[in-house]
Amino acid sequence: VQLQASGGGLVQAGGFHRLSCAATGSVSIIDAMHWFRQAPGKQRELVATITDLGDTTYSDSVRGRFAISRENAKNTMYLQMNSLKPEDTAVYYCAAQIVGQHLHTTAAAYTYWGQGTQVTVSS
Repeated sequence: VQLQASGGGLVQAGGFHRLSCAATGSVSIIDAMHWFRQAPGKQRELVATITDLGDTTYSDSVRGRFAISRENAKNTMYLQMNSLKPEDTAVYYCAAQIVGQHLHTTAAAYTYWGQGTQVTVSS
């Protein structure tokens, strides 16, 4: 499985932005997909999850502002980020959970990652 994250950029506080993550290769083994982020000096944290059935969960810090979605026909996942805050500044990574793997909130549990895309929110 290969994941390609894209869409990062510079955005003003209060603005919106959308990230994409395209999966190629053995996509049939992908179950849930996740967005993580890592700010300078901090650990990589789970931001949002979407199952293969479309069920979603969010971290407290982004719930109500971010929306995760996926288009299975295109093997692509998205993260719509609204009402952005300077504290959302981070490198955003997508990760794939394979069939049979339990959901984990720690980054170390996942093998398949996108390369990361920088989102910078200016105040």
